[in-house]
Amino acid sequence: MFYARRNAQGEIITLSVEASAENQEKLDSNHPDVVNFLVKSDEIFYSLDTDLIRVIEDLVDVLIDKNVLRLTDLPLPAQTKLLSRKKVRNTLKNSLNILVDNDDGLI
Repeated sequence: MFYARRNAQGEIITLSVEASAENQEKLDSNHPDVVNFLVKSDEIFYSLDTDLIRVIEDLVDVLIDKNVLRLTDLPLPAQTKLLSRKKVRNTLKNSLNILVDNDDGLI
């Protein structure tokens, strides 16, 4: 059971497991508006998580480049994940590279 607060358009803007002055509308957890709100929230968190993962990868790369950290300092599962993501990123970067690196083939 959830307690919701809606905006002027009738969309849920907050959910709580407890009633409050702002959240008074009682809704079942399977109510379509509750499900829609949770799905949207999940998509936002996924996007933020994806961005944060990229920042962390770049941070690890900088620390390794500056010899502050060695890849082998990290647990083996972390090493494997970082190397796998780096390999995929490099593969995608190279396959999506539409710019020519040198003058060969240019007019």
